[in-house]
Amino acid sequence: MKKKALITGITGQDGSYLAELLLSKDYKVYGMMRRVSVFTTERIDHIFNEVDLLHGDVTDSSNTNRLIKQIKPDETYNLSAQSHVGVSFEVPEYTADVDALGTLRLLEAIRTEHPVCKFYQASTSELFGAVLEIPQKETTPFNPRSPYAIAKQYAYWIVKNYREAYNLFACNGILFNHESPRRGETFVTRKITKAVVKIVRGLQNELVLGNLNSERDWGYAPEFVESMWMMLNMVDKPSDYVIATGEKHTVREFVEEAFRYYELKIEWEGDGLEEVGRLRKEIVVRQDPKYYRPTEVDLLLGDYSKAYHDFGWRPKTKFKDIVKIMMKEENRELL
Repeated sequence: MKKKALITGITGQDGSYLAELLLSKDYKVYGMMRRVSVFTTERIDHIFNEVDLLHGDVTDSSNTNRLIKQIKPDETYNLSAQSHVGVSFEVPEYTADVDALGTLRLLEAIRTEHPVCKFYQASTSELFGAVLEIPQKETTPFNPRSPYAIAKQYAYWIVKNYREAYNLFACNGILFNHESPRRGETFVTRKITKAVVKIVRGLQNELVLGNLNSERDWGYAPEFVESMWMMLNMVDKPSDYVIATGEKHTVREFVEEAFRYYELKIEWEGDGLEEVGRLRKEIVVRQDPKYYRPTEVDLLLGDYSKAYHDFGWRPKTKFKDIVKIMMKEENRELL
């Protein structure tokens, strides 16, 4: 009999890659998606007929309970979230309802309706915030700097509590930034790749960003979703894991690599907010304070050694190759 998996947030970047992975392992895949007035399934259109899509919302406990009772999944992957850090400052209450209490509702549904179900929670490196240790690992103290990160910290601890209090097989995957051509266009990496293609083709004049000096540990999304499955299937005892690459790069470096795809070199000049990037003497990159967050996270760098030790996961795709993959697809889409 096929294993059954429920993925919340199946229409997102990670949800789509995870659905592909589970289908390749012969799972019966169910996806929870919110009812909206327009279709948002473009990331899973190629597997649309292979998954069972069910309307649901983690803000609705009766619906969540019903789905768990109806499906009785062997594994549940909670990828649903208001996942944009900047937006969380504008909609903090909604962010908390989805990201924090949504996790609680799923755990409670599993506890009461189907406690043998294994549970994966999409946690985040934003928990570390203004970092207290470099690199960050599972024992590093949290120091969140946004409503998003604070909501995710509640989710982290409620997963740990339900694991210990009710003996649920529940894991937190503390994933650092992970990118792909399926990344949402409001995220800085897609904003960069999309703008660079348009600038090169004369369709856009400038790329406007926030903090160019922000340093992130950027990995490749298809590899990161593999770790989610491994946490639930390749260890005997549930735990929490940092998933990262162990390398950090600035937003500025990402911009440089994106232009390098076309063998173009950006020249930087100026300091602070006045720093600009020029291409053939024309300003093509500049900064705007409106893209700075009220509380910035300057550096995130993860140590994935526990995951490697416990179930053999490690990153394979390098930073420059991730940018190339994204640029190649962006270039193809805009042809």
